[in-house]
Amino acid sequence: MVSDENVAGLADDLYDVIGLLRRRSRRLVGAPLPELALSGAQLELMRVVRRNPGIPVAEAARVLGLAANTVSTLVGQLLALEVLVRQRDASDRRVARLDLTPSAREGLEQWRDRRTQATAAVLAHLPVADRARLAEALPTIARVAAGLPETPAVAPPPEPTVPSLTVTVGDGEGEPPGDVRP
Repeated sequence: MVSDENVAGLADDLYDVIGLLRRRSRRLVGAPLPELALSGAQLELMRVVRRNPGIPVAEAARVLGLAANTVSTLVGQLLALEVLVRQRDASDRRVARLDLTPSAREGLEQWRDRRTQATAAVLAHLPVADRARLAEALPTIARVAAGLPETPAVAPPPEPTVPSLTVTVGDGEGEPPGDVRP
């Protein structure tokens, strides 16, 4: 049981474990399209489009938790790399729908299959009870992810404070003008 005092430690551990899983998987199976040196954000968008062919840009932005203009920039980059296609919606010309090119889809699916097979081989060696606990934890991990705000909740740093100065211009009693006192 994790006490309230240990919640921050649990959060750190969760990120450490997820990061380790992703790094080991990436080292083992490589990148989906290594010749393109895709950024993490580009790859995430491609994965969303692979799972949701024809997704509108605005919906992809919502799924990724990114601003629409950020996703539009990524779309432009992926169009230039010729891995993404954008088509106007037939019923609403303001909506752009996204899909992968056939070669990009094939490369992404082959990469996903390699990653899934490697992870499944390890999972198969776990005791049944461990696999069951892992499966039971997935909805909780999904709720944690869904509960994270889409915009930063951190307040901006406070403005630097400058000590105030009192400036007097003489008091009419012989005090010189321009006396400065902290």
